[in-house]
Amino acid sequence: MAFDLAFALSTVPTILGAIGMTLLVAAVSCVGAAAIGFGFELVRRGGGLAGLFIGFVIDFIRATPVLVWLYCLYFILPFYGIRLGALAVGIVGLSFYYSGYLAEVFKAGIDAIPNGQAEAARALGLGRMDATIFVIAPQMLRNIAAPMGNYFVSILKATPYLAVLAVPEMLGRAFDIASETYRYAEPLTVAGLIFLGLALLITQAIKRLEVRLMGPTAR
Repeated sequence: MAFDLAFALSTVPTILGAIGMTLLVAAVSCVGAAAIGFGFELVRRGGGLAGLFIGFVIDFIRATPVLVWLYCLYFILPFYGIRLGALAVGIVGLSFYYSGYLAEVFKAGIDAIPNGQAEAARALGLGRMDATIFVIAPQMLRNIAAPMGNYFVSILKATPYLAVLAVPEMLGRAFDIASETYRYAEPLTVAGLIFLGLALLITQAIKRLEVRLMGPTAR
């Protein structure tokens, strides 16, 4: 069956109609993954039993497939009286899954900061939280902008997993068209090209942010 360009173009409005849902899931999941991952790393660096437990949690997250998290949240939690909608499951699942990877990114970014920075902050009378927010975090962000951006792109590319939960994102719309017309090449190609365009835009935005964070010498 030959590729029908006219049919492919006719699917664009329908698939683009779900771009808002895709971007919403990706954006909220990025924020959630970054917040949870940063919290995980702070607890892990604190040591003790809590640090050891969080270290195990991070390794466990990174060792399991993302679909396992989504299916567990969607199908297993209701047995324990916890019911989440498909959209909430998708956001929570992606946030927790990628928090494990971002925790490792934060670890590398903090480890790259000279110890003297934290010591100087303490010498100035800053508490641990203030030193982390105002001294460590800005320098860490400069170190991790590129790898964190790569994971944000990965989160965007993981949103099609939510199609298995019937979340109306772009790949789900493409499969709806394919199931109705029995033509898969055109709608899936269109969805793939849109994802490619979004990924390239995010990559360029991250590069610009990295240049700004590095200062005039990086230009």
